[in-house]
Amino acid sequence: MPTGPKGQKRPADVIGNAVRVMRIATGEETDDVQDDGKSAAAKELGSRGGKKRAENMTPERRAEIARKAAESRWKKQ
Repeated sequence: MPTGPKGQKRPADVIGNAVRVMRIATGEETDDVQDDGKSAAAKELGSRGGKKRAENMTPERRAEIARKAAESRWKKQ
């Protein structure tokens, strides 16, 4: 049986997966969601981090980082 991104067991076929979703929706089966070990506060701060970092950077620094990223992407091909 294949596993999902967090290690949960899932049926391999589409119909089996649909039946499982129906059973979870009707309450016949429980959906076992595994905790990833991160606190809610850490998740929220992490989601705001990149935006805040970009606000604090100068436009020149952002352009430099973007240029370096583009060069790195084009080098791989």
